Amino acid sequence: MSQWPDTRILDLLGIELPIIQGPMAGATTSAMVIAACNAGGLGSMPAAMLSSDQLREELKTVRQHSSRPFNVNFFCHQPPAPDEQRARDWKNLLEPYYRELGADFDAPTPVSNRAPFDSAACEVLEEFRPAVVSFHFGLPEKSLLDRVKATGAKILSSATTVEEAIWLERHGCDAIIAMGYEAGGHRGMFLSDDLSSQVGTFALVPQVVDAVSVPVIAAGGIGDARGIAAAFMLGASAVQLGTAYLFTPEAKVSASHHKALRTARDSETAVTNLFTGRPARGIVNRVMREIGPINNKAPAFPLAGGALMPLRAKDEADFSNLWAGQALTLGIELSAAELTQRLAAEALAKLTHR
Repeated sequence: MSQWPDTRILDLLGIELPIIQGPMAGATTSAMVIAACNAGGLGSMPAAMLSSDQLREELKTVRQHSSRPFNVNFFCHQPPAPDEQRARDWKNLLEPYYRELGADFDAPTPVSNRAPFDSAACEVLEEFRPAVVSFHFGLPEKSLLDRVKATGAKILSSATTVEEAIWLERHGCDAIIAMGYEAGGHRGMFLSDDLSSQVGTFALVPQVVDAVSVPVIAAGGIGDARGIAAAFMLGASAVQLGTAYLFTPEAKVSASHHKALRTARDSETAVTNLFTGRPARGIVNRVMREIGPINNKAPAFPLAGGALMPLRAKDEADFSNLWAGQALTLGIELSAAELTQRLAAEALAKLTHR
């Protein structure tokens, strides 16, 4: 019998430890997912940057090496309408960097894309029938969501406000990820684009717990056992950790990102729209400092990154996204399995006063 004070997520998802490894597109590998699952937590495979065939291969690998429940995560944004003027204005803003770095300004702008959940992705889910499917930026259209539910998967999604949490419960979520403003990566906001409305984890979690009847998963600024124990005290049934797993050897991060994670100070992250067109928290670098972390010339998500690609190829540290949350200085060098089990054991000891 579990000693955790709240076992609703454990029971709902069929896992042993109330720790969810956050899905981080580009950084999460199948090895990370497998390790988190086999350690007793919930591994999460991000699908937003994978084709259907790539996703199928990743899930085959996970299934081959773990019999535990796992999560597959999708974005469900609306693709933007083309806006050639905005694209030109954005590239023109970046032209001085092209000249400085010797990048070809007149070459066609590369396409930066993150695909929303669609019927082809749903077919992969129907084939593999993962225990958990999570979404970012709300939920997909009802017909697709009904197909996912028909596979038996439990549905999770991120809320950044109480209003979003209530909406998610009303539209069929089995549990809600309360994503505080401290979290790294893309904000899950979907009912508003007003960053001033975003709430910190310690304020958000108990209010979401009070507003919904489904279990709540705390995310954002949680990097050690103290944060996990605090989340439980606030009413959460589990936590989702992203940045902590970027320090594991299973993470796929660039050399620049690896260095930044280990040298940045706690105050050196900011929410920015420069790299994708949608607010996301990362470590501050040159382009964020010089044109501002939020710039209204950045094209709509996910198009902003295209014009930065040639610059990133010349200078990765200063022109690529270095996603990280505000608790990055709590990161420790452990394998994904060791991290999952150690954090759980230390948090449980705090909660049971052992």
